[in-house]
Formats: sequence, C-alpha cells, structure tokens
Amino acid sequence: MRGIPGAARLVAGIAGIVVVGFVAGSVPAAAIDHGRMGEIFPIIETDMLTVIATRLHTLEATGSIAQLQAQMRDTAIASVRRPALVAGLSPAQERREWLFDPSFVLQQDVIGANGERIAARGTRVNPLDLVPLPTDLVFVDGRRTAELDWATRHWMPNEAKVIFVAGSPFDAMKPFQRRFWFDQRGALVARFGIRHTPAVVTAAGGKLQVSEIPIPDTTIRRGPAS
Repeated sequence: MRGIPGAARLVAGIAGIVVVGFVAGSVPAAAIDHGRMGEIFPIIETDMLTVIATRLHTLEATGSIAQLQAQMRDTAIASVRRPALVAGLSPAQERREWLFDPSFVLQQDVIGANGERIAARGTRVNPLDLVPLPTDLVFVDGRRTAELDWATRHWMPNEAKVIFVAGSPFDAMKPFQRRFWFDQRGALVARFGIRHTPAVVTAAGGKLQVSEIPIPDTTIRRGPAS
C-alpha cells in the first residue's frame, strides 16, 4: 500500500525521540562552567542584626535606654495607680433594682483529673450553688466624695468590696484606711448591666440583686484627671 514506508519511518522517528528523551531524563546532567558573565559586585547591604546591635550600643552609650526604661516604668505605675475610667457611667438619679441570674450552660463536658465526667455538655450551672457571694459588691465613682463616704459608712471592710469605676483606689486607701478595688475595663458593670453609681450587688437566693442608688451630692473631687 502506498504511503506506508513513510508512515513507518515517522513512527520510528517518534519512537527514537521518546527513547532518547527517556534516557536523557534518567541520566543527571553534568554541570558546565560557562565562565563569568558580566561584572560581579560584592554585597554591601548591612546585616539587620548588626544594625540593631549597633543601634542598641548607641542608645546605651547615650543613656537613652535607661531613659526609655524609666518612662515605661512610670507609665506602668501610673496606669496601675490610676486606671482608665469606665466610660458610659453617670451618677444615679433614681433608684433602680433588678435580679441578675448568673447561670450559664456548659458548652462541653467537664472532665475530672481521673477522666471522670463531672458535668455533661448542656447542663445549666449556677455558680452561686457552688460558691456563694462572700460579700456585697459596691460600685462607686472614686472621684465623688459623697459616694465614697456613703459606701464606707454603710459597709465595713469585711462586709463589702468597694469597687471603683473612676478615680484612684490607691490614693483613697490611706485616708479611708481600707482596701479598694477597680473594675478593669468595666467588665463587671457590663456583666451586671450597671449604668449608674453607686450600685450595689447582693446575694438573693440563687440570683443576685443589683441596685442603683442615688446620692444627692454629685460633687467630683478635684485631682488628677481620670
């Protein structure tokens, strides 16, 4: 049949290419030195660690590190002595009371140290059933003399924790001769839904009673800004 010899040669040629390609791919190619192509320049970029070390040595020699450390220390002390006030609160103008249920539902099983299941997922737990509220919680604006006087007159130190939402609890400890706390970032007042001070949280069976109580004198004590 005409054309077959040419087709046979084409098939043979393709087969040869495949074989050669397979063999060539199976044998590692030898590295060939083609010489230097163009001009070569040395790396002149300074190592980053060297730059940092040099900078630190300079700061240490000029006393800047000690100054920076002192500033950081003073800032930390100031933030502890006078925390940022809890925003959004104002003096109570009328009495407001409500009950707060601290219960929550477990999102997963509670497992004991020996692998036993203490409580199953979905169980409703009331913390007050396990740990009763030991004392009342009294939230005050520490800048208002009337609130501090009222709180310290009505509760002895072992009867309530007086918790600041503004002002410095440390500055008040010496004149009042008792310990005070601060509601950092307003976590507790947000939890209880408190919007005005003074506010009192007391145990009421399996719930907590929250009361906002108006104090006539709204004078704010003069002192450093909070």
